[in-house]
Amino acid sequence: MPWGLHTKDTPGKGRVLVVDDEKNIRDLVRMTLTKAGYDVVEAEDGGKAAEMLRKDDNPLMVDVITCDIRMPKVNGVEAIAFFRKEFPSVPVVVITGFPETDMAVSLFKQGVVDYVAKPIQAEKLLAVVAKAMEQRIALKG
Repeated sequence: MPWGLHTKDTPGKGRVLVVDDEKNIRDLVRMTLTKAGYDVVEAEDGGKAAEMLRKDDNPLMVDVITCDIRMPKVNGVEAIAFFRKEFPSVPVVVITGFPETDMAVSLFKQGVVDYVAKPIQAEKLLAVVAKAMEQRIALKG
């Protein structure tokens, strides 16, 4: 079974960036994904995520991004637009506490690979991240 980016820092299944303003959600997602073999990095809003991804001349490489929608400062819609423009080969999964059909349709049109309502169960989280990781691997060829 193919895995994500292999570097000395990510020997497991790949690296996931978790973007959510709720620390308890980030903690839950990080623990679930880490236990399953993923390397996890976190950001509390879209602005912090963008800073992490384009830091200096050595940008952070990630295989999948999970992103909340309602966050202070740079919200999920703005962050996702940035991710899709700057990193089009990195799949984005939305995990939101406020699911809205119109928003979901709009985000799918922008290339989001999945849209999941909170509270998300561990099995569902692992399934959507695995699905996104498969798309990432397919895009890398």
